[in-house]
Amino acid sequence: MRHVRRRTVRRATRLAAVGGLLLGGVMVTQAAMASEPPATTTVPGGAAQSVASTGADLVKRLGTARTAGSWVDAQGRPVVAVTDEDSAAAVRAAGAEAKVVGHSLNELKSAAAALRSAPRVAGTAWVMDYKSNQVVVRGDSTVSASDWGRMTDVASGIGSFVRMERTEGTFTTRLNGAQPILSTGGRCSAGFNVTNGSNDFILTAGHCGPTGSSWFADNQGAQQVGETVNSTFPGSDFSLVQYADGKAGAGADIVAIGDGNGVRITGVGDAAVGQRVFRSGSTTGLRDGEVTGLDATVNYPEGTVSGLIETNVCAESGDSGGPMFSEGVALGVTSGGSGDCTTGGTTFFQPVTKALAQLGVQLIVAAPSDAAGNGASPAPSEGAPQPSSSPTQAAVAPGSVTPGSTTPVTGGTGAVSLVARLTDPRNIGPGLLVIAGSLVALVATRFIRAEQDRKAYQRHYSATWG
Repeated sequence: MRHVRRRTVRRATRLAAVGGLLLGGVMVTQAAMASEPPATTTVPGGAAQSVASTGADLVKRLGTARTAGSWVDAQGRPVVAVTDEDSAAAVRAAGAEAKVVGHSLNELKSAAAALRSAPRVAGTAWVMDYKSNQVVVRGDSTVSASDWGRMTDVASGIGSFVRMERTEGTFTTRLNGAQPILSTGGRCSAGFNVTNGSNDFILTAGHCGPTGSSWFADNQGAQQVGETVNSTFPGSDFSLVQYADGKAGAGADIVAIGDGNGVRITGVGDAAVGQRVFRSGSTTGLRDGEVTGLDATVNYPEGTVSGLIETNVCAESGDSGGPMFSEGVALGVTSGGSGDCTTGGTTFFQPVTKALAQLGVQLIVAAPSDAAGNGASPAPSEGAPQPSSSPTQAAVAPGSVTPGSTTPVTGGTGAVSLVARLTDPRNIGPGLLVIAGSLVALVATRFIRAEQDRKAYQRHYSATWG
């Protein structure tokens, strides 16, 4: 009986916080915060992020004619693909591993450009696979035999380093089924909170809705979140939703990961091949996997999107727009993919750094004191939800990379504090306990009805991956 009451209290407490929080999807927003934009850390001192930066810096220093990308190996070491022994010696002298390959990054980019110039075929995607020194072209189940044959002819004309693969499922954007922000066009997950110094915004996927789309936190349209003021899709896949009152509020540096917990975002960076990453979404929760490619191009039915991060993290309908991060560093927002979290699949992400640069906004990040002292350690706190791996996930340096510093998503609202006090038998008499029980029952009933409404809405609007 006590266990049931505790579970009911947890649900009621979570519901009481919903008035100021966008939970389950991803974003935490509340009361007012200063309009002065916090300084954005480009690459904070995470060990994995530093390793990734080492490889990227070596590629930049040696040049794209002598290198062919970099990645992080299973032991967490930087590896750089090079085209000659002199470059290999320079890489080893810098403390990284070197792999001599036959094709430079310039050749791989030239192959990708040739594929982009060919007639567009919906349901295809390609990415530069640094580890195999190839450009991998994939075709989903919607691509006809004749279209696939034409793509194969194009690839053959480019060279033997272009590899053709068929994949199950379909490459689609994942718009519907998410919980926190809803519009007449469907649902999406919020990604990260950003600011231009005067107003605050939600950074999410561009395919979620065009400029002018209105977003709400409930399916009755009573709690307005904001309006899309800038949207790019296809081409890229990002958009800005401006908050209705202009401010994201306290806790804007936190992304929710489920069960009342969140991860503090401390900076923004670029993903690296082989890096272990985490994704949060309202449909499938917290999941982890590996970056398998960069600068990917996907031909969605709605149009072509380039410059994406390819991963083997699973995702499903409703996770669209949600955040991808590692060790508290923001890396991407969910664009689309194929497969699901039962059999595994491929998910593509819009890089955050590119979106911020084009939109002229900054990520809202945790203050150093918050990151250090208000979320304990980089390791997940006891009781925090653990990531559920994709069936295809191959973690990098298992156990050495975490989502980031976890912190309770309580928001500090009066309602939450009141419920917590009323339901603590040490602080109240029998009479108040009866009152508290009635309040909990009322809140729980409203929660159940809201869940029923949400599921009915999801059944009406949801679109599968195919």
